[in-house]
Amino acid sequence: MRTVVLLVISNIFMTFAWYAHLKNLSNRHWFIAVLVSWGIAFFEYLVQVPANRIGYNGSFTLAQLKITQEVITLAVFIPFAVFYMGVPLKLDYLWAGCCLAGAVYFIFR
Repeated sequence: MRTVVLLVISNIFMTFAWYAHLKNLSNRHWFIAVLVSWGIAFFEYLVQVPANRIGYNGSFTLAQLKITQEVITLAVFIPFAVFYMGVPLKLDYLWAGCCLAGAVYFIFR
């Protein structure tokens, strides 16, 4: 459970590092956005590396860690896109989630 909680926190930082500059720094030079994103990503790595080590040394295989991270990424990205970036909610998110559910099934069986 610690792995999943840490990966959720990590993905929140990652999502902001990767995409928030599109909204908040769109009028700034791209290099400023890179520096700000790297600063945010530093905190993401402070959580993500321990999460993966705990999971890998615990009960997760490498493939299970990766698929878990992808599911968490989508679960974090959708609210970010809709509520923070103002992107309309689409059925495509549901279909992507269904595909990831299939990946979860196959990697954890």
